[in-house]
Amino acid sequence: MNKYFLLIILFCVSISVTAQDIFGKWKTIDDETGEAKSIVEIYKKDGKVFGKIIDIINPLDKEVLCTACEGEDYNKPVLGFELIKNLTKEGRYYKNGSIFDPEKGKKYTCRLALDKENPNILEVRGYISFLYATQYWIRVDS
Repeated sequence: MNKYFLLIILFCVSISVTAQDIFGKWKTIDDETGEAKSIVEIYKKDGKVFGKIIDIINPLDKEVLCTACEGEDYNKPVLGFELIKNLTKEGRYYKNGSIFDPEKGKKYTCRLALDKENPNILEVRGYISFLYATQYWIRVDS
C-alpha cells in the first residue's frame, strides 16, 4: 500500500515540475496594445535557452520581413526569427542573454521567469541599462 501511495505522490510531483518550466509555446502580448501578436517557442540548444517566432497571429503579417534588422538578419522573414538568444538559468530566472524586437530593430538584455502565482504566464523583461519594459506572455497548449 505504501509503495502505491509513494508512486502516486512521485507522479503528481513530476507533473507539477514539468508544467513549471519555461519551455514550450507562448503567445506574445504587446505591452502597448494588449494584442496577441505571435507564438514563440522557447527551447534549449547547446545548454542555453532560445526562442523563435513560429507563428504570427495576424494573417496579413505572416510574410513581413525584418527591415529594422541589421547585418545577416536584414530583410529576413520575421516568421522563423530567433529573437531570444543565449539565456542561462539562475535561480527562478533565465537571463544573461538577449531578446530582439524585430519591429523596432533593437536588442535588449533579457530576463524570463514564470509568474509566481500562475505558471502559464511568462514574465518577459527587456533591459537597456537600468530601464526596462515587461511583457506577459501566455502559455499555449500543444
